[in-house]
Amino acid sequence: MSSSAAERQAVAREHAAEGPGPVVNGTPRRAPGMPVWPGAPTPLGARFRVGPDGVAGTNFALWAGGAEAVELCLFDESGKETRTRLTELTHEIWHGFVPGVMPGQRYGYRVHGRWDPWTGARWNPAKLLLDPYARAVDGDFGLPPEVYGHVRDWPQQQVADTVRDDRDSAPFVPKGVVVHDDDDWQDDRRPKTPWADSVIYETHVRGFTKLHPGIPEELRGTYAGLAHPAAIEHLVKLGVTAVELLPVHQFAHEDHLLRRGLKNYWGYNSIGYFAPHAAYAASGTRGQQVGEFKRMVRALHEAGIEVILDVVYNHTAEAGELGPTLSLKGIDNRGYYRLQSDARRYADYTGCGNTLHVVQPHVLRLITDSLRYWVTEMGVDGFRFDLAAALARSMHDVDMLSPFLAVIAQDPLLSRVKLIAEPWDVGSGGYQVGAFPPLWTEWNDRYRNAVRDFWRGALPDVRDLGYRLSGSSDLYAWGGRRPYASVNFVTAHDGFTLRDLVSYERKHNEANGEGNRDGTDDNRAWNCGAEGETDDEGVRALRRRQLRNLLTTLLLSTGVPMLVAGDELGRTQRGNNNAYCQDNEISWLDWRLLEEPGWQALFELTSRLIALRHRHPVLRRRAFFSGRAHSADGLRDLAWFTARGTEMTERDWYAPAATLGMYLSGRDIPGRDERGAPIVDDSFLAVLHAGDRPVPFVLPAPPWAEEYEVVVDTSREEQDEAPGVVHRAGSEVTVPERAVLLLRVVR
Repeated sequence: MSSSAAERQAVAREHAAEGPGPVVNGTPRRAPGMPVWPGAPTPLGARFRVGPDGVAGTNFALWAGGAEAVELCLFDESGKETRTRLTELTHEIWHGFVPGVMPGQRYGYRVHGRWDPWTGARWNPAKLLLDPYARAVDGDFGLPPEVYGHVRDWPQQQVADTVRDDRDSAPFVPKGVVVHDDDDWQDDRRPKTPWADSVIYETHVRGFTKLHPGIPEELRGTYAGLAHPAAIEHLVKLGVTAVELLPVHQFAHEDHLLRRGLKNYWGYNSIGYFAPHAAYAASGTRGQQVGEFKRMVRALHEAGIEVILDVVYNHTAEAGELGPTLSLKGIDNRGYYRLQSDARRYADYTGCGNTLHVVQPHVLRLITDSLRYWVTEMGVDGFRFDLAAALARSMHDVDMLSPFLAVIAQDPLLSRVKLIAEPWDVGSGGYQVGAFPPLWTEWNDRYRNAVRDFWRGALPDVRDLGYRLSGSSDLYAWGGRRPYASVNFVTAHDGFTLRDLVSYERKHNEANGEGNRDGTDDNRAWNCGAEGETDDEGVRALRRRQLRNLLTTLLLSTGVPMLVAGDELGRTQRGNNNAYCQDNEISWLDWRLLEEPGWQALFELTSRLIALRHRHPVLRRRAFFSGRAHSADGLRDLAWFTARGTEMTERDWYAPAATLGMYLSGRDIPGRDERGAPIVDDSFLAVLHAGDRPVPFVLPAPPWAEEYEVVVDTSREEQDEAPGVVHRAGSEVTVPERAVLLLRVVR
């Protein structure tokens, strides 16, 4: 007998000796008189409708491939449960139409089948399960022992996940809500901003609005708060074209956080892929959150701002074999999740305990149905896919011809929205920067690393920086991809804020309760001479200058820039580089910063740089630079210069350097404008100097220019309005220590 078989028999004997469980369910309350008509297997989920005979009700349809039976559970206002079996089974979909079930009705499922964790079977009808297609969720997820399919506190923890828990979970879990909304979006005008013109603003619904003084207190932290004119005014003044919202799918809090009195703030722990997170709704949770979310999208669209959702289809909140049973695990564990050869265990490419088995047709359908729903019925404009490499795995390896990527590419709707990949996961071979197909844009962490290293003086040479500033052609110039395949960023939600990047060198995550072990140690940060907050005005001034350098570099680079909310006004997380569980002032934007002159000046500079980018197509090219001459004057579209005013040679690229000049020609920019005319723009010279002393820089002589006009000088706290100082071509200018000069070419 194998060891696993012996272990199974031993546990079975012990479980039998203990009885069926700590508490045994009573006889379920059923309503034999409640009519259930056959209904239809599609669409999946709970869909309210009025039939041609005038009978109103709701059709329920649930894919549960290996189940033996499915019970629909309806809950009244007192929480009393009524169960009825769905007897119709079509192509592994259990379905039925229940007359009289109206919008606002709360419901869930109990799914019957074998309990045999060694083969991956974890059916347990004692657990009320959330419909994966529920469009609204009422209630919150606590994680008491009753919500686990196994006995969480079984004395022998090494086999605890194999012992079934028969306690009823219904009193402790949220319920799905029947929603009916016939909004057809005909009066909504999507901005449809081209990729090359986009400036993304990564933000959090709650964190952006929670402390905003211009938003009524009852709306702060909600979709309605983000739709408020005071919130939108800031976005419009800043000039961003899209908000990228941290997860707004219904999510749950992890047990280890709840035990420490914390919550999952970021939301990367999804459990409902169709439901807007109920805690972000000011109007109610019985379906009202759906309408509130739509009104937020409309308000942003009216301001010319697109809505991109950060989505987490790689794993769910059910974790691994020791995690709770909330939805998919109890519907068909083997059908939804990737399991190891020992089917009791989960394949984990995400670091979160489980990985959705996207190769399975019904899992792929769940994801694509969800994506289409958010586009067609919720009005969103695109998606950023968390750990996208996990979605691109076929059997084990990442495969750029995988079913998920193939389905997206051929879908007539999804292939036209903005698609952003976080191009890695935590599994073997998961790092895939530059490898996604042409439809996709990617977070470019090599851009982040190069820019951080340059400004802290840690780059051995400027070769990598040159690629990153000019669109990362070494990564993306293949298969018809364009410079906007690169989402350029210096900071993101995970890691230091921009202010903390120049104020701390070490993480300070003690508030997370994990002994400062969580979060990366690879910060690539420089604190400018003091760790953390300081009264030294020299250090503080240097930090503000470094912020100006980083923001200017980002917004002058070719590609799609992404800002993190609050970086434009000096937001700090006090050195916490993993604030995923800090739903408090550590994470929320402190709008009082705009009352301080230094941070107000930073906001004004950021807004000015974004406006400059919008005005000048040479800063947002739709095609890669060629390095060859295109115009009649024989000047190349991109040229690189040393501080001596000479063009960079091969030897210069490999030599240590703290100074780099980048010449961007506005002549003969590839492509045509909206009216078919050639695109012609000003030319610019950007001089980046990361050294700790001023450096003389010889401005390129004619024919590159006759004169140069200073547009931006990051050594200055306040920026003069153009026209600025004018210098003759070929003359020598002094570039201050740690500064960027942007000069417009005058001919």
